[in-house]
Amino acid sequence: MQVHLIDGTYELFRHFYGAPSAKNAGGHEVGAARGVVASMLGLLEGGATHIAIATDRVIESFRNELWPGYKDGSGIDPALHSQFPLVEEALASAGFVVWPMVRHEADDGMAAGAAMSAADPRVERVFICTPDKDLAQCVEGNRIVQFDRRQRVVRDEAGIIEKFGVPPAAIPDWLALVGDSADGFPGIRGFGAKTAAAVLARYGRIEDIPSDGRDWDVSVRGPERLAQTLRGGLDDALLFRRLATLVREAPVSASVDDLKWTGPRDDFDLVATVLDAPDLLPRIRRLAEDQGH
Repeated sequence: MQVHLIDGTYELFRHFYGAPSAKNAGGHEVGAARGVVASMLGLLEGGATHIAIATDRVIESFRNELWPGYKDGSGIDPALHSQFPLVEEALASAGFVVWPMVRHEADDGMAAGAAMSAADPRVERVFICTPDKDLAQCVEGNRIVQFDRRQRVVRDEAGIIEKFGVPPAAIPDWLALVGDSADGFPGIRGFGAKTAAAVLARYGRIEDIPSDGRDWDVSVRGPERLAQTLRGGLDDALLFRRLATLVREAPVSASVDDLKWTGPRDDFDLVATVLDAPDLLPRIRRLAEDQGH
């Protein structure tokens, strides 16, 4: 059994900015939601059987209470934002399991789903389907892997180390030092990607980095200056690491059995009409028939 975990919010953004605008008969923007549903049917057509889609029902999460600059819903195009509830309903009607996050983020949902799935010995592999750097921390060996569906790149633990220079467990520390502009925290001044990787590859965790740069036995430029900067910004670094650490106890399904696609709901014909997507109907009916649903 293989499990595919999808970042529904990322998919919605990707289709909104990657495809032309499309409005239904009522004049409502539906193109991105339609694209996400079509993409998920493509995943089924490719052989996937157990799928869960995590979404950000709201953009804000508990992290906004920890750091005022953390990403929020400001600046999101209204035509995109209006499709947040639509894509959840459309995916659920198409028969997919949807995990809408409120206090947490879609990334937390995927992290929790990966942990839940990997705990089941029947699961051969878990595909975390997103290019988001945060999710690299969830990769384990070659059983939990990160899959960039657009680039068709799969990264196991060795692939994460090759890309970032640190193992998955150190990704939150790496992000804390480097910063994450997408999530709205700046990192620690002076620590670029390569410097942070070199230091963490040697010491593992932020709190284990020697406070005196003269004690560093790693080849980086200006260790004393970097150590001084880190000393002064240690509280921020630890906070940024907390922001970057995914919550593996976020609310998700209890079992991988719940993730098996069993065909669309009876109201999917109506949803296809709302999406102005009659072409989805023969696809989903064929899939249901092929799988005996």
